Amino acid sequence: MVARVSTTLTPVRVPSPAHPAPRRRTRVLALPEARWALASTVAFLAALALDLGGLTWWAYGPLYAVAYVTGGWEPALEGLRALRGRTLDVDLLMIVAALGAAAIGQVRDGALLIVIFATSGALEALATARTADSVRGLLDLAPSMATRVTENGEEPVPTSELAVGDVLLIRPGERIGADGRVLEGASEADQASITGEPLPVTKGPGDEVFAGTLNGTGVLRVRVGRDPADSVIARIVTLVEEASRTKAPTQLFIEKVEQRYALGMVTATLAVFGVPLIFGTDLTDALLRAMTFMIVASPCAVVLATMPPLLSAIANAGRHGVLVKSAVAMERLGEVDAVALDKTGTLTEGTPEVSAVRPLPGSGLTPDALLALAAAAEHPSEHPLGRAVVRAARERGLRIADARDFAAVPGRGVTAVVGGRVIGVGRAGDPVTEAVDADADATGVVDALRTEVGGTVVLVTGDGVPLGTLALTDRLRLHAPATTAALTALTGTAPVLLTGDNARAAARVAESTGLADVRADLLPEGKVDAVRELQDAGRKVLFVGDGVNDAPALAAAHSGIAMGRAGSDLALETADAVVVRDELATVPSVVRLSRAARRLVVQNLVIAGTFITGLVLWDLLGHLPLPLGVAGHEGSTVLVGLNGLRLLRESAWRPGQVPFQGTRG
Repeated sequence: MVARVSTTLTPVRVPSPAHPAPRRRTRVLALPEARWALASTVAFLAALALDLGGLTWWAYGPLYAVAYVTGGWEPALEGLRALRGRTLDVDLLMIVAALGAAAIGQVRDGALLIVIFATSGALEALATARTADSVRGLLDLAPSMATRVTENGEEPVPTSELAVGDVLLIRPGERIGADGRVLEGASEADQASITGEPLPVTKGPGDEVFAGTLNGTGVLRVRVGRDPADSVIARIVTLVEEASRTKAPTQLFIEKVEQRYALGMVTATLAVFGVPLIFGTDLTDALLRAMTFMIVASPCAVVLATMPPLLSAIANAGRHGVLVKSAVAMERLGEVDAVALDKTGTLTEGTPEVSAVRPLPGSGLTPDALLALAAAAEHPSEHPLGRAVVRAARERGLRIADARDFAAVPGRGVTAVVGGRVIGVGRAGDPVTEAVDADADATGVVDALRTEVGGTVVLVTGDGVPLGTLALTDRLRLHAPATTAALTALTGTAPVLLTGDNARAAARVAESTGLADVRADLLPEGKVDAVRELQDAGRKVLFVGDGVNDAPALAAAHSGIAMGRAGSDLALETADAVVVRDELATVPSVVRLSRAARRLVVQNLVIAGTFITGLVLWDLLGHLPLPLGVAGHEGSTVLVGLNGLRLLRESAWRPGQVPFQGTRG
């Protein structure tokens, strides 16, 4: 029977698996803007089908009216409120244009305008709600209750009531309630959500721990070192919120353009209507000319000049496993001229693998025999390093012997009896290997392996005698070198590597991927500072990451891409795009696709501007028949729409053009 040994301060009480906190995610139809937009779209499509089918006006006319009312009442109300504040926006202008079109018999065109703007408003509301969801969801990482140790024993208290200096008891499997330092005990903490480190970190007296990280199988006493409101996890929330607000200047610029266009168009329409009346023109003729002007000057073609290329690019990227969240996000991806990359889970897979097996001289073991012994001892273990050792042995087709008297001690490694010998496996320098670390041969091999590999070095012993070492490293993604080369070619500068992992592991990955600028041992704010440093130098930064610790940098960057398969909820919500299948090579491809979309947007704006200018001048300087004005307006709209749809073609997706140049780390 397999036995597990755990050194604790109090009797171990292994908690039952807790149900994960429900994800706070706003449903689309929970938003009133989405419901109104859906109702307007359904009514419009039904009316269009009856209209094109040749039915009488009384069959489809009421449906067009429903599309007007359901999709237009909210922007009309907002526009009137803005008007009361002496501000005129494009939303109100489009409502007026739609009503003007209906007034001269172009009900279908007006309804289409209403549907376009109602859908746009719903998407904006959804994006805002999802961002708020993701920030609130981050707070679920930190437990709401903690066990405080007092002179009278233990007491459960809300984490919000903890104060600096309080002592907490952290049992196996519990999340740590506050930032602080370990007073007593030995365990391991999974702190990937904070630092991005792929493996649990050994914790003992004097080591720092973070709120929201998961304790392993040992019991810890932790002295609170920071107020809960100032914990690392709370600071991540603050950083995400602050970085999101820094995007407001772009929105302000757009609003200024809308304001000027709206004022100009209203003024021009009134002039087109009023000036001819002064000179004796018939009221009906003046109204017809003004309404024609309103239609041909309306920005339908300008709206479609931007959306079809970007939406087509989004659809094409989606077919290839990249989810780009909005047209704005797709456009911003094409503007980047610098790239910052996370390491764990981005350039690497976040999974440890055995990268070297070194028997010690005199052990009499081959590499396969040493690995088989270590795998036999680790077989009952649930530790990621143990699973990696067992997986490596199986991949080599080695026989894993039966083990008995297995013992796993938090922070000390494992021991088990294999073939009559006590086999110990522990990180070199851990207490389980302290008795043999003085061995000169073992120490030399360990040091050499650490220098060579830069990962975690594990020492294998037999009856207390060193037998050999194993090196475990985070597995490099297959196309990481080719991806970094492609990004260098796209931006003109090599990407920057930003990681919370140690410098040796970062240097190994940087060397394998051809990166020179490496910044290691970074907490989340360190990554944000690095991104802002690049942006302060005038660069538009694309940040690629996957963890909660990457979310602030994803929000602070000009554009952000998250790796989706193992990415945290907050990273996925904060990023502008998500690589759903974790294919790193798609990152440069989607940047190239975005740049192609931006070129088509410029083409379409030229086409739309040319048509609008020509038709407006014709209406002002000559006599533009209403049917011809509508035909020209709709023709330009269709033309720019078809031009934008070119990016739906398979050939528009250009996979990495830089050949694969590396080996798997």
